[in-house]
Amino acid sequence: MTEGKAGIGWRPHPSDVELATIVRNFHSARILVIGDVILDRYVTGAVSRLSPEAPIPVLRPQNHRATLGGAANVALNIATLGGTAVLIGTIGHDAAGDEVEQLVASTPNVTSALVRVDRRPTTAKTRFMTGSHQLLRLDEETTAPLDSAALAGVMEAVDATIDGADVIVLSDYAKGVLCDAVLDAVLARATEAGRLIIADPKRPDFAAYRGATILTPNENEVRVATRIDADHDSEADRAGRVALDATGGQAVLVTRSSKGLTLVCRDQEALHLPTRAREVADVSGAGDTLVAALAVALGAGAPLHEAAMLANATAGISVGKQGTATVSSQELLDWLHLDDLVTTDRKIVGLDDAREKIADWHRRGLKVGFANGCFDLIHPGHVRLLTEARAACDRLIVALNTDASVKRLKGPTRPLQNEMSRATVMASMAPVDLVTLFDEDTPYEMIQALRPDVLVKGSDYTVDQVVGGDLVQSWGGKVVLVNLKEGHSTTNTIRRMTAPVA
Repeated sequence: MTEGKAGIGWRPHPSDVELATIVRNFHSARILVIGDVILDRYVTGAVSRLSPEAPIPVLRPQNHRATLGGAANVALNIATLGGTAVLIGTIGHDAAGDEVEQLVASTPNVTSALVRVDRRPTTAKTRFMTGSHQLLRLDEETTAPLDSAALAGVMEAVDATIDGADVIVLSDYAKGVLCDAVLDAVLARATEAGRLIIADPKRPDFAAYRGATILTPNENEVRVATRIDADHDSEADRAGRVALDATGGQAVLVTRSSKGLTLVCRDQEALHLPTRAREVADVSGAGDTLVAALAVALGAGAPLHEAAMLANATAGISVGKQGTATVSSQELLDWLHLDDLVTTDRKIVGLDDAREKIADWHRRGLKVGFANGCFDLIHPGHVRLLTEARAACDRLIVALNTDASVKRLKGPTRPLQNEMSRATVMASMAPVDLVTLFDEDTPYEMIQALRPDVLVKGSDYTVDQVVGGDLVQSWGGKVVLVNLKEGHSTTNTIRRMTAPVA
């Protein structure tokens, strides 16, 4: 664990509603980005003929634009997500360097700590395009290691800014800034300061990043470094562990394009996250977006696996946009909420699916809670019960009486809402992870089938009165009684609604 808010903790899978809480705290994240700063230029135009000089298209330029790339794009993504970034890298005494300075200065929440270097050009990539088709890319760069003067300038900037950072990102594009001397010095200084370090690698030997907390290679990078094809989950897990041994760090996050992410941590099972991209328009810059989101989430205090989930979702949004694109915190919140609405339908399951899901939760060591009732009109008493129930477990399943069961218990005028309406409302509640229905008068048989660890009921019952309490206690579980808010009940609500006006 490092100083500050960022950490590598682990807890059960959160809902998107819980992830959204972290996103709302992104503004508190302070990230130091060190690496290869690139100017990305785009020249777009129309092609109507081939050159008479050679069989190549003739481009008539119509638009020129420039954006921040490489480590600067990571800083830009951090700022767009709502965090604050300090950017350390090198630029030359040239027009491209001036353009980078202007772009950084015009970006809110990004502070420039760029070092001007003599006799070293600013790295610039110019893409010549027609429509979405790239005709040619011109790279102006050097990949030589920094000289002693440039190294001194970079380390002076690091020393001046490191204490204000929650997380440090090393963005390596193999352009020479993160050479051996810089890497060794930065890793030693960051370790001494107790800072969490994310290294986005480019080298084929991951040992160069030894001392980094988290390594974020893509599928190809991890294949080259470990000689293990990470195409399948098991191989990605194995490759991640080889990479973990090479760096001596705490975690490796392997980005696997359309197959999602694999998070490998020491002494824990690998976590495989499927991609959350709804459509893919362009993967340019998605790696920078993912690293930025990971850093901001960790800087905002998220445990690592939750930060990885948010990074996965953010990258999923990014690849749906054309070109190198950033993602705002509001876009991420909207995305999470939309997925949460879709997830609402998936929470409603039959007994067999509920049994299978709970068995999976148990295999993962999660404590499962169970609550039941008619839940005809949700009121504050119900909300209190569900909130307290979820606090007593890792996953909460709510069993609803079917319409026929409610009629037998409450009379022919009930329920007011049919079972699917009640199930939909219940599934939309943040504390609830699964909803199912039972047709019997009591949930005894369902409790026997699902074998929950915690049985939750209102305090208007005693433990010996709770149906199924004896079952849960017999396999080592417990019964939890929740103090309900007085004056709240569906019957009272109906009575007030139907009372004649005085």
